[in-house]
Amino acid sequence: MAKIIIALGGNALQSGKEAPTAQEQLKVVKRTCEYIAELSARGYDIALVHGNGPQVGRIILAGETARKVVPPMPFDVCGAMSQGYIGYHLQQSLGYALKKRNLNYPVVTLTTQVVVERNDPAFTKPTKPIGPFYTAQEANFLSQNEGYVMREDSGRGWRRVVASPKPRKIVEIDAVRALWDNMVVVACGGGGVPVLENPDGTLEGVDAVIDKDYAAELLAEQVQADILLILTAVERVAIRFGTPAQEDLPSLTWAQAHRYVEEGQFGVGSMLPKVQAAMAFVKANPDKRAIITSLDKAVAALDGKSGTVITYA
Repeated sequence: MAKIIIALGGNALQSGKEAPTAQEQLKVVKRTCEYIAELSARGYDIALVHGNGPQVGRIILAGETARKVVPPMPFDVCGAMSQGYIGYHLQQSLGYALKKRNLNYPVVTLTTQVVVERNDPAFTKPTKPIGPFYTAQEANFLSQNEGYVMREDSGRGWRRVVASPKPRKIVEIDAVRALWDNMVVVACGGGGVPVLENPDGTLEGVDAVIDKDYAAELLAEQVQADILLILTAVERVAIRFGTPAQEDLPSLTWAQAHRYVEEGQFGVGSMLPKVQAAMAFVKANPDKRAIITSLDKAVAALDGKSGTVITYA
């Protein structure tokens, strides 16, 4: 049975067309879980990693808005909170979708800490978008009045960005391995809660968001997954994206992907981390593959009929 780590993009958890409420998010998650359950029904052994950019942004915004009533929670605590409520939605929805297919095994969410390095250069150059999209005028106001670092995101609007250090170690990896054979595990949610490891072995939360694609890649390596499946809003990776000369790519070798990265073909806050995570996985596992595609094309992509397949050679 092939092992797959599935990295779920924001569109798999929340619709940009509906109100950003928990109820609307649950509707989207239910639809998402139908696709995931279909993969399980086809015999794939899966674990899930999800993003949390919009959700953790709203948790932080809610705390800041209510600061006169209750103290805002630290950034790392907000990340852990997002793991809990997104995981709850996934457990409930995927559990039901699996039972409809007579697949009666549990889904469990593991609050996951991921160690990052104190001297990671990301702390001096925030790049990870969180929270909702803003107009240029709104972004300027937040920058001037709240001190947020704001950045335009691939033509979709402006978002707040925070530090996004690289994941170095999954603290609960032994627990993931122990659970893997008996249930679907939701782990490294939002990229994992970023923590620093002190000399005495204690862990300390830090204000940052780890990119979920990099965390999914690390998890895929450490559980020896066969496939890293990164699901996003588009069917295939493209070069010259959004221009009349856009070219969708059904396959990429590591060398080709590296060249396109050097050319700046992929958006920093969108496709770039997905391609780089796929590259890292196939470089570490030259006999395996990574796939980037949309949620609705996941089954077809695993059958070789859609998506962008990244291989080492």
